Amino acid sequence: MTAPAPAAAPAKGAAMARSSAPRSRLLSAVLVLIFAGLALAPFVFPGSQSLNVAAKICYFIVLAASFDLLLGYTGIVSFAHTMFFGIGGYGAAISLYALAPDWTSLAIGTLAALVVSVLLALLIGLFSLRVRAIFFAMITLAVASAFAILASQLGWLTGGEDGRTFRVPELLRPGTRLMDGTLFGVQINGRLAAYYLVYASMVLLFVTMLRVVNSPFGSVLQAIRENDFRAEAIGYRTVVYRVVINCIAAAMATLAGVLCAVWLRYTGPGTTLSFDIMLDILLIVVIGGMGTLYGAVIGATLFLLAESYLQSLMGAFSAATAGLPVLPQLFHPDRWLLWLGVLFILSVYFFPSGIVGRLRGR
Repeated sequence: MTAPAPAAAPAKGAAMARSSAPRSRLLSAVLVLIFAGLALAPFVFPGSQSLNVAAKICYFIVLAASFDLLLGYTGIVSFAHTMFFGIGGYGAAISLYALAPDWTSLAIGTLAALVVSVLLALLIGLFSLRVRAIFFAMITLAVASAFAILASQLGWLTGGEDGRTFRVPELLRPGTRLMDGTLFGVQINGRLAAYYLVYASMVLLFVTMLRVVNSPFGSVLQAIRENDFRAEAIGYRTVVYRVVINCIAAAMATLAGVLCAVWLRYTGPGTTLSFDIMLDILLIVVIGGMGTLYGAVIGATLFLLAESYLQSLMGAFSAATAGLPVLPQLFHPDRWLLWLGVLFILSVYFFPSGIVGRLRGR
């Protein structure tokens, strides 16, 4: 009578593996290209600017994917996500600045930031996720604004508006030589070690989030997104699930903030707490495709590449068309934000379900 039980587990595991798969050869190829490109970025795209862009893509993938846990999978609109991002950055910065630039201090700062973020997410969730979504969005916006003001006012702790510069563990310092000579023309130093720490952490955190959304817990989240009254009626305590996913998303955003701080060796209001960052991750999730996680990978890559190189490309095009009417002024580098907005509008128009949705449809 108990013989079918062992067969049920593999069947369930196979079903979950299928649900976590990209379900599109073209999408799979794009994802492999992005992850491989990021893994080989220091050697394929040498230079400090290229490495900075690649590292920013890595921790923005984690940040955008954690926001997608709320918006795409649960239907929760939160404006406090950059607050948790900032808590991670300030946690690592304050610990490394006040204690010592070593791994123990980094671990203490990371752990303290995680505890603060999860407790804040728990309190916000318990007190506001019982109300309508628009009220939750307004509450998170108010809390995030208050935290940003607090971080700017507590200069003795956070550095105020100037932020906090600090040293990282010796292994991650640019002056640390890990190998004599070069490898494919690239010096093997602490900067390279810091990049691969960011990259490996991104892959690990992304796979963890992918595992969460493709578990039975993730299925309940999607049921709540589609119809929370029906999910409540069949026995699921929707408030508990919303609060738990709010805490998980906050923890992931906090770890993204730690990665950002370790890479930049600096944390300030403009790099972690700015509302512009909130708008950026919202655009990344919408462009890539909500409720997919893979959309965070594609959206972050495209958005940050455009943000980093569109201005220089427009400058080259404007110089090349200097003898023509209108075009040099139309594509002047100072108008790059205008064209970035146009590209966003076009992407939403032609990819209403996001790039991942269109690739899966093909």
